Amino acid sequence: MANLEIEGKIYRKLAPQSGTSARGTWSKQDFVLEYPDGNFTAQACFTAFGDDKVAELGKFAEGDTVRVSFNLRAREYNGRWYNDLRVWRLAPAGQAAPAPAAAPAAPAAMPPAAPAPTLDDMPASADDDLPF
Repeated sequence: MANLEIEGKIYRKLAPQSGTSARGTWSKQDFVLEYPDGNFTAQACFTAFGDDKVAELGKFAEGDTVRVSFNLRAREYNGRWYNDLRVWRLAPAGQAAPAPAAAPAAPAAMPPAAPAPTLDDMPASADDDLPF
């Protein structure tokens, strides 16, 4: 899946939640991000899941501008579908995301390309019945 990122202002932080499941203890905290959408602003609710992501969200206050990297997931419950915007990285706005591995550098001096062939360069053929 493609990396999804959005930049905006933390509009509201909801109360942290925690519990115990068959897999062990868990914690999460939702927050609402306000971001520009054309001439208007829009809002989306994101989930910081896990102790490390909740602690990362704790470094920011309402009103801070952040860059959110997230995954989009959906799940079905009782015949209805729900979307989940799960945060995997939260950083102050303006910080560039880590760059992908660099491609190998091109040679310093490339030889000039050969000119494209012309009709005069094509061999003549007397038995060619093609119209082109």
